[in-house]
Amino acid sequence: MLFKKITLLCLFLILQTYVFDNLSIAQSIPKVRDLQVKKSTSKIKIDGFLNENSWEKSEIATDFWQYFPFDTSMAQTKSEVMVTYDDEFMYFGFKVIDPVQGGYVTSSLRRDFRGSQNDVITVILDPFMDQTNGILFGINPFGVQREALISGNSGGNRISSNNIGFDLSWDNKWFSDAKIHDGYWTAEMAIPFKTLRYKEGSTTWRANFYRLDSKTGERSSWGHIPRNQTLLSLAFGGQLHFNEPLPKPGANIALIPYVSGGASKDFEEGDGTNSTGNVGADAKIAVTPSLNLDLTINPDFSQVEVDVQQANLTRFELFFPERRQFFLENADVFASFGDERIRPFFSRRIGIAYDSLTGQNVPNQINFGARLSGRIDKNWRMGLMTMQAARDDNIALPSYNYTVAALQRQVFTRSNISAILINKQNFRGTADNGFSLGSNDFNRVAGIDYNHASADNKWSGKVFYHQSFSDTESNKDAFAHGASLTYNVPAIRVSWNHSIIGSNYNPEVGFVPRTGFKRIFPGLAYTFYPNKKVVSHGPGIETEFIWTDELGKTDHNINLYYSVSFSNTAQLEAGLQHQYTYLFDDFDPTRLNEGIPLSEGDDFEYLNFVAFYESDKRPNFYYEIQSRVGQFFNGDLVSFGGTLNYRLDKYGIATLNFAYNKISLPEPYQSANLLLLGPRFDITFTKDLFLTTFFQFNNQTDNININARLQYRFKPVSDFFLVYTDNYYATNFNVKSRALVAKLTYWLNL
Repeated sequence: MLFKKITLLCLFLILQTYVFDNLSIAQSIPKVRDLQVKKSTSKIKIDGFLNENSWEKSEIATDFWQYFPFDTSMAQTKSEVMVTYDDEFMYFGFKVIDPVQGGYVTSSLRRDFRGSQNDVITVILDPFMDQTNGILFGINPFGVQREALISGNSGGNRISSNNIGFDLSWDNKWFSDAKIHDGYWTAEMAIPFKTLRYKEGSTTWRANFYRLDSKTGERSSWGHIPRNQTLLSLAFGGQLHFNEPLPKPGANIALIPYVSGGASKDFEEGDGTNSTGNVGADAKIAVTPSLNLDLTINPDFSQVEVDVQQANLTRFELFFPERRQFFLENADVFASFGDERIRPFFSRRIGIAYDSLTGQNVPNQINFGARLSGRIDKNWRMGLMTMQAARDDNIALPSYNYTVAALQRQVFTRSNISAILINKQNFRGTADNGFSLGSNDFNRVAGIDYNHASADNKWSGKVFYHQSFSDTESNKDAFAHGASLTYNVPAIRVSWNHSIIGSNYNPEVGFVPRTGFKRIFPGLAYTFYPNKKVVSHGPGIETEFIWTDELGKTDHNINLYYSVSFSNTAQLEAGLQHQYTYLFDDFDPTRLNEGIPLSEGDDFEYLNFVAFYESDKRPNFYYEIQSRVGQFFNGDLVSFGGTLNYRLDKYGIATLNFAYNKISLPEPYQSANLLLLGPRFDITFTKDLFLTTFFQFNNQTDNININARLQYRFKPVSDFFLVYTDNYYATNFNVKSRALVAKLTYWLNL
């Protein structure tokens, strides 16, 4: 009953903010900026020089607002943006004025760079003006491109609401160049209209431009953005007004075939060397300018970089993000349901199977798949995906079909209601029963979410309810419910989050590490802005309480912290954590499972000091350090880790990820020194030739992994990959497996 009242209160406050926004938004946000965009009268050559007549006739977007370190004045570093278009392309011209002598900072020459330390000018486009979904294009002084999809209503708070946010994995064809001059640099972009998603004949788009300057550390934007929000927020910005209705983008069909081959050997099984060869293809078809059909036949993901290993000190499964290109475009339509601990759909469940004999996850070949996703009109978005995985008789795995359907309706200014249906179905039976539909072997989830964001992004939150259905388990208590609400202004952030997961909730294609509990997660933070070398600082508290009807309270975590942000972009946070844990299963805190575990029914209360420091990332050497010292279950823990980075000018970066955890438990329980080392070398010889070498040592999983990937981009979005992987035991360095794969992909516009 309490949760029902709180949920109704959250809904009431959300509706109240909608009324309040419409009454007061004009007083709280500076006037929306406008830029008139004229059609080009001449051809523009993309060479980085702004010498065409069309640029001289263009209206200039200038007088950027400062975003960091302060947000109450105009930017000190001046930037100018010009926009024009013709029947085929949208063009952007930039003049980025630099009053400070010295070189520029870039992570490398690799496409899709990121980080606040970089010099970059960026365009964010919101063609449908819904302020929740956009496209980003950026360029740095060296002419390196980046593009991304922006989605969700993130309010810049610490409570994750499963927003997809900023997705750099999206790739498409566009053209650009940049030139460095004395005291400034210039750049040009030409983005094909068929690359964008918009309504034919539209005359107004929402847009914003922002700049990062490495020498002063200043970050600025054309449309004013409060510094407690994110630069990527689509709630802020301006409008582009075209002097003629935009043309129909034309056919946009791309075929992306691939061919791969390689050799592998499993030393544990004692098999000989296995040779492999594969062919397949992806296709991208623009059904409408805003609705895209993706097809894949026999997809191959051998070029996808391995996951960054993590030390697991919890009782639950760790989350690893999706990296496969096919699942990423418009991923928020499917993946933004629930929250970070209650994800009804997690695409990494597709193409991976569990081997009950070895207890390991193994690849499961996908035969084919299709995805129709995008916008139906200004208010409606949809996603429909089906994937057919192959049968594997070695582990008695039938061929499963995975189908997901999602529909989203925008309401109010920046909010939406979304519904999802997920079906995992045995499609072909097992080796014993041959072909069958397998109607009694299924797992399904149906759910509905309401996602709220006020027009000024001060209020954000969501309410959701999901129900799972299975042929093997009771459908009683097979539900998940949650609600959250955050109020975020520069000085104060207040948040509430609660969730209830039934004991029989079972989304097999989702990510839910724990079921059968109730949870509340309120938080409060206050921030001071002294406008000195310390840009902001302030205290905060986050609390989490988990309980079940049968056992009562099983967990709590009270985190009292203090955060400091410096004008040189460094950040510091320190705090005290008080935790309580009740074990509902036997558990070995080292997860080595070599000694006597702690017993089911035991409970523990412990206190820890935690600290985190992130240095200024603009020098060639920069780092992140985090530590945790204190009690751990019935013993003690000293944890120390982080990342050390050395930038090799613009040609690459050497990185060392490390984590050391010293777990000391009393006899007869097992103590352990857990060490994770991950040196990584990312070398960019040119803007088209890259080498990434990644070593990982993890004695908790008894594994050493070597992954080396050479990538040559011989044409836009067309690549040759050579990938080498090697796995060893960390205890004795004996070889587990080894593989070498070559893959060629080609992007063909039809």
